[in-house]
Amino acid sequence: MTTSTHLAPVAWAEEHLRLLDQTRLPVETVYLEVTTIEQVWEAIRSLQVRGAPAIGMAAAYGLYLGVRSSSATSYDALWTDLTNQADYLATSRPTAINLFWALDRVKARVQAEAAQPIEAIKAAVLDEAIKIQQEDEQVCRRIGEFLLTQLHDGMGILTHCNPGALATAAYGTATAPLYLAKEMGWNLKVYADETRPVLQGSRLTAYELQKAGIDVTLICDNMAAMVMAQKKVQAVIVGTDRVARNGDVANKIGTYGVAVLAKAHNIPFYVAAPFSSIDFNTPTGAEIPIEERPAEEITHGLGKQVAPDGIKVYNPAFDITPADLITAIVTETGVYKPEEIQLLNK
Repeated sequence: MTTSTHLAPVAWAEEHLRLLDQTRLPVETVYLEVTTIEQVWEAIRSLQVRGAPAIGMAAAYGLYLGVRSSSATSYDALWTDLTNQADYLATSRPTAINLFWALDRVKARVQAEAAQPIEAIKAAVLDEAIKIQQEDEQVCRRIGEFLLTQLHDGMGILTHCNPGALATAAYGTATAPLYLAKEMGWNLKVYADETRPVLQGSRLTAYELQKAGIDVTLICDNMAAMVMAQKKVQAVIVGTDRVARNGDVANKIGTYGVAVLAKAHNIPFYVAAPFSSIDFNTPTGAEIPIEERPAEEITHGLGKQVAPDGIKVYNPAFDITPADLITAIVTETGVYKPEEIQLLNK
């Protein structure tokens, strides 16, 4: 399989799920051998696997791990087990719509196989999970191809969080054009926000782009305005965990601030979004549930206490970037103005 990094975040290994523990990067490369649905739930919740597409892939495989041990002897009993397990996995993280999309897709496949023997239905669950992963690689490449039409050689690109190969099957979403540009011989200069408080930008994006030989410079989150003012950035590209029907976007905390800065400096702001990240049932960003993470992610940076005992902490994992700050939302089907998103609901 063509890939933009040798580190596969999610892989099926015959009888178990293999997950790259992203909480250990960039210092350690550790793979988890996951055999139960409970382990998948914990891996998603604890950010061992993260990034909306990768979460969806892991959840689909997790559903298979749950259903393969079901003792059900009828379709109705198996369906009950499956829906209960899907509901359980859905509680792992609330914001990324790909999680729910993948679970719903597997459930639809099971309904389509209702007339088959029980073991054949279980096999269909695994088959669907594998298809979701295989399709994601092509989706990411297409997003990259469309984004390249908005860029040119020599540009400076700023990104936030890790919308990279480590968050997908391959290429990433916002990083896809960076990998493709390198294949074409372009020289794009990338500025990666560190992305506090969990530092996905420094631990993951900077790591994978450096490993791929892409020109990347790590900056602190509060340096973005200075870098833009110095005209080192000609475009901002970010990923997303959910796009509302009106074009509002949920992404890693700090994205909204980057969008405001881009607007102030007249820099185009692009959102890379697999079609599966669009939630047509959510009218605006105000209705997107925002996950709040443990206080320790802020009070104990990288394991060391950096705040006083008992301090009150507010730790939202995501923020909402309003549609009017977004230049375009790029999916595997094309480049769209935010107000055009609602027209894609067919």
